[in-house]
Amino acid sequence: MTKKTIMIHWDAHACLPQHPLADFAPVRRLHAAGVNYVSLNVGADMNPLSQVMSVIAGYRATIAADPARYALVSSVDDIIQAAADGRMAIGFDLEGALPLLEQPDMVALYAQLGVRQIHFAYNRNNSVADGCHDTPRGLTPLGVRMVEAVNEHGILMDCSHTGRRCSLEIMHVASQPVIFSHANPDTLAPHGRNVTDEQIRACAATGGVVCVSGLSFFLGSARPDAADVARHVAYIADLVGVQHVGIGLDICFQQPGLDDTPPGGFDPAYWWPAHAGYRADAPPTFTPPEVWRELPAALRRAGMRESEAELVLGRNMMRVAQQVWGAPAAAALARAA
Repeated sequence: MTKKTIMIHWDAHACLPQHPLADFAPVRRLHAAGVNYVSLNVGADMNPLSQVMSVIAGYRATIAADPARYALVSSVDDIIQAAADGRMAIGFDLEGALPLLEQPDMVALYAQLGVRQIHFAYNRNNSVADGCHDTPRGLTPLGVRMVEAVNEHGILMDCSHTGRRCSLEIMHVASQPVIFSHANPDTLAPHGRNVTDEQIRACAATGGVVCVSGLSFFLGSARPDAADVARHVAYIADLVGVQHVGIGLDICFQQPGLDDTPPGGFDPAYWWPAHAGYRADAPPTFTPPEVWRELPAALRRAGMRESEAELVLGRNMMRVAQQVWGAPAAAALARAA
């Protein structure tokens, strides 16, 4: 089998417990369901730097301890090779700019540690960007420098959880394609975390991809399934073209016995405010990892050809990652020429 014949299924965002001892059994479930690459979250704005670094160290140790099963990757070629070897390819993502400590130079450090994508605000405003559940201000001057650093160091610029005005400004500043790793059309399921048609069009104009989440709140379904995901995929494909839609199910895997509560007076009501529709007594539900087995048929029932479904399930994100992750090397070659 050659590299060109390998079909990659790409899940753009998933969450294990924010704990260095997190069990990777959910990653194995995703792999068994047909996923070849997953982006694992290693921290968000509510997680202090000490916790983020502890999680990165723990996840890296787990991956390194089982090289026959996992591969921490930095290129699309690495993902293809891992798939050919029967291993699960893994990258990391950050949800928010607070772990960057207002230092654009931190971006390079995270890239070296395996972070392959980042967005700048988790629901709430910070000194870099706006959250989707906070007062609109727009991308700050520091935020402009952060976008430039993300592009320079070959990390995917993500706009999930980001304020609508701010996301448009990020996409205007960015020199590389921008993604939404886990966000759905607001037209189908009105919610502050979902994205408007204007945002979807702007993302597509950068050459980017909007990855559909499997979260109940964002699909508008109490018990989300593959058909719900396919409906949202079809909407984006009809709006901007099938080459600009992917999958980021955003499954959050809880593990009893592991306390990953952020230290320092963590207030869930601040990060998931009642005014945005969140209720502590009514948590969201998630599609199970096994929904990946059902997605190809669900996409075909939604009117897609097999070749179009392959774009959605992985090829679109492969294209964008190939361009973005390879940008530093391409720039270095250009400078040397």
